[in-house]
Amino acid sequence: MREHGIDENTTPQIRTDDRADFNSNRRFYHWTSDFGEYLEGMADRERNTEVKTVADLLDEIEDETLYRALLTVDRRTLQIILLKMQGYSTKEIAPLVGLTTGAIYARLNHLRKKLRKIL
Repeated sequence: MREHGIDENTTPQIRTDDRADFNSNRRFYHWTSDFGEYLEGMADRERNTEVKTVADLLDEIEDETLYRALLTVDRRTLQIILLKMQGYSTKEIAPLVGLTTGAIYARLNHLRKKLRKIL
């Protein structure tokens, strides 16, 4: 980092922020429920027909209970799910949907809890 002109006082903060981002991503994957596994499996099965929109995502849901539950979710959360399925990180998704990474984690956690009650 010295080569790039970053001072010694900033380096520990960058490391701390990177570690916090790493840990928050790790917690997200720890929170992954059957719903997440279902979406991953669906993404694997549907590689030939790429899901590009929220409407496409909903059209591909085969489980009626899951479909009905997702219909009650706001559009922005569905966009987050779609972007996660496409391989975007939370940090990359945040500016695309106009939310902070913390807000994204909160929405996904809320959805996970909601779906666990339903499924």
